[in-house]
Amino acid sequence: MSIRVLQEHVLSQRRFAVLGASRDPENAGYRVYETLKSAGYVTYAINPNYDEVAGDICYPRLDNVPGPIDCVVTVTGPETTEDAMRAAGHLKIPFVWMQPGSESTAAYNLAISFAMQIVSGGPCIIDAIKHRTTLVATAA
Repeated sequence: MSIRVLQEHVLSQRRFAVLGASRDPENAGYRVYETLKSAGYVTYAINPNYDEVAGDICYPRLDNVPGPIDCVVTVTGPETTEDAMRAAGHLKIPFVWMQPGSESTAAYNLAISFAMQIVSGGPCIIDAIKHRTTLVATAA
């Protein structure tokens, strides 16, 4: 499957967890969370340092989310991403989108070991959503 087809397949899912969601509007974790939420996805903020993000409940870990997750978007350091891949694998989350800077060979290999499909090495999910929205608007 090409990366473009995989990205489109991931963006056709409904439930996203943003690992590293932030309350700081200047932070990538905030921008990713808000972009997914504004695009109409069910979006869960994951960060053990906050109780809420953008007025929504923020969960400390993936396994605290009260329902299934289709994709984990990592906006964290590589070591945190590695830990998250273990949790995501045990939760049988099928997709992960590793934001640029959050990926590592170890995290990638862990995700593969759990049969997760992975978007990594770019682009940012924000850009992919904007591109998708532009394509839909152009086609209309």
